[in-house]
Amino acid sequence: MSIHSQIQGNVAKTYLIMSFFVVFVVLVAYVLGVALGYGTEWMWIAVLFSVVSSFASYYWGDKMVLAMSGAKPANRKQHFDFFTVAENLAIAAGIPKPQLYVIDDTAMNAFATGRDPAHAVVCATTGILTKLERRELEGVIAHELSHIKNFDTRLMAVVAILVGTVVFLADMFMRNLWWGRGRERDENRGSGQIMLVVGIALAIITPILATVIQLAISRRREFLADASAADLTRYPEGLARALEKLSRDKEVLEAATNATAHLYITNPFKGKQFAAWFSGLFDTHPPIQERIQLLRSM
Repeated sequence: MSIHSQIQGNVAKTYLIMSFFVVFVVLVAYVLGVALGYGTEWMWIAVLFSVVSSFASYYWGDKMVLAMSGAKPANRKQHFDFFTVAENLAIAAGIPKPQLYVIDDTAMNAFATGRDPAHAVVCATTGILTKLERRELEGVIAHELSHIKNFDTRLMAVVAILVGTVVFLADMFMRNLWWGRGRERDENRGSGQIMLVVGIALAIITPILATVIQLAISRRREFLADASAADLTRYPEGLARALEKLSRDKEVLEAATNATAHLYITNPFKGKQFAAWFSGLFDTHPPIQERIQLLRSM
């Protein structure tokens, strides 16, 4: 499997999932609106909610993530390899050097954030900066720069907003069903009763499905960033070796939260999984061994 075929395959699958997700959100809004007798009004509520959330996420999302993570600006003298590797790879990728931040934690991890390459941030823990060799660090930084170049941080912000919209609509539906116009519907009409049952089922199921879709997109973008990093460094083994070291690091990153976990290069919680395939649906990252295998097949 070539690097470029891997990149193209991941991009195509991401677009397919995203297209399905948008249609999914619109259909959920429509069905819930009809079930309560609002018609298409709920779709407009979903659009308004998404626009407001998008604006906040677009302009302030990176600052909120850095604040939640307790990250501080990196020091060029103290973190010399971090600076020089990021500078060299940014030139090779054809993007501005991102702002560099450090989390003071011995756990090994890193993430990228920011709305576009001109306003991007790469953040690494002191653990990963001190425990990786330079070629391995190049693989990790190339992975994060690939997220920036591929606009993954923006994409995942949009996905998070879509998930938030679904949860918002489901919550509004249940509240209206209990307190509002939904209880005043003509319940003798068979079609109305059917739509109401469908609406209740969707209100329960769709937040879970939306989260599963979000995590599927996140995992697909991790594969894409791995392939793009290998293309950028021309040395897939560097990232593969870094991921092997990360897989052996069992220390939990205390600065990570459920809201930021998907941003990191590997799962920051290091928790043992349960129930095999079922737990895999809710993983923010693909299995490290699968990522290493794909890198070494390039």
